[in-house]
Amino acid sequence: MHRDAMKIGDLAWATGTKVVTIRYYERIGLLPTPERSAGNYRSYGRAALDRLRFIRRCRDLGFPLDQVRELLDLASDVERPCGEVDAIAAARLAEVERKIIDLQALAQELRRISATCNGGGTISNCRILEAIAPD
Repeated sequence: MHRDAMKIGDLAWATGTKVVTIRYYERIGLLPTPERSAGNYRSYGRAALDRLRFIRRCRDLGFPLDQVRELLDLASDVERPCGEVDAIAAARLAEVERKIIDLQALAQELRRISATCNGGGTISNCRILEAIAPD
């Protein structure tokens, strides 16, 4: 094995990614199929480490796998204008902002429901369960 090569467990540890997830990313083509060592172990280099870190960061930001794939493709063409990357990021931001609005509305509704409870009754008189139950 090359001096800088890593086994799958090393790559998993270095990136905080589960081995099964690395194998999945290989299967769907996000990570290239690694070379194999003389002992038939997967052998990863710096490029795989960097690519997996990029994938992990994208996933941490909530990008779905199809957009991660697009971003990887775009990142591989350094001369390409970055407008497409900006459009993908803007779409993700709009989605996050919609979710924030939905979560704020949800929090407000839960506050309203919780305010109906005095905490001293029984389940048969629970105003929270009554508010949650369908009509």
